[in-house]
Amino acid sequence: MELPVIAAALPAFGWALHSSLLVRRLATARRDPLTGLHTRAGWTTRAERIATRSPRAVALLVDLDDFKTINDTHGHAAGDAVITATAARLATWTTQRGITARLGGDEFAAIVTDPAHTPGTAALHEALHRPVTYRGLVIPVSASVGFCHLADLPVRTLTDALSAADAAMYAVKGRGRRNNTPRP
Repeated sequence: MELPVIAAALPAFGWALHSSLLVRRLATARRDPLTGLHTRAGWTTRAERIATRSPRAVALLVDLDDFKTINDTHGHAAGDAVITATAARLATWTTQRGITARLGGDEFAAIVTDPAHTPGTAALHEALHRPVTYRGLVIPVSASVGFCHLADLPVRTLTDALSAADAAMYAVKGRGRRNNTPRP
């Protein structure tokens, strides 16, 4: 191959490599490295689309109860195992009809197009309260969940749905953390 051809192709190759790396970095920034779920940034755009297009959509927030105690008692690796298990359980519950995210720490969010296409709130409650086994330890897990049916809002926005789900989640926490079935 002639030198002028190589010299002309080299910048194009460099830009192609740069673009590939940039796409990979953006994709990584939109996924939580521990759970593989979307981060808030990666989740919000898709969740907003579901909120505007799906009249029966339900948004929910999940917060693990007493998570600091798990970390303090069993160590951060055990806490990571609980976070990972919770993420998998929530993603399984949303099925292919929704999207899940880890917002940070022990907080998760999800939106589903139609709650009738999920296993139901009792199944979610059971999944999120199932113990996690880590290195032979059985770690009890509990979570508070708040739901918001977007159809109940005057204007179906993701921001309003998350605010309502947050209020519902704290109402669940106020009733006592363990053995409270979430109310959709």
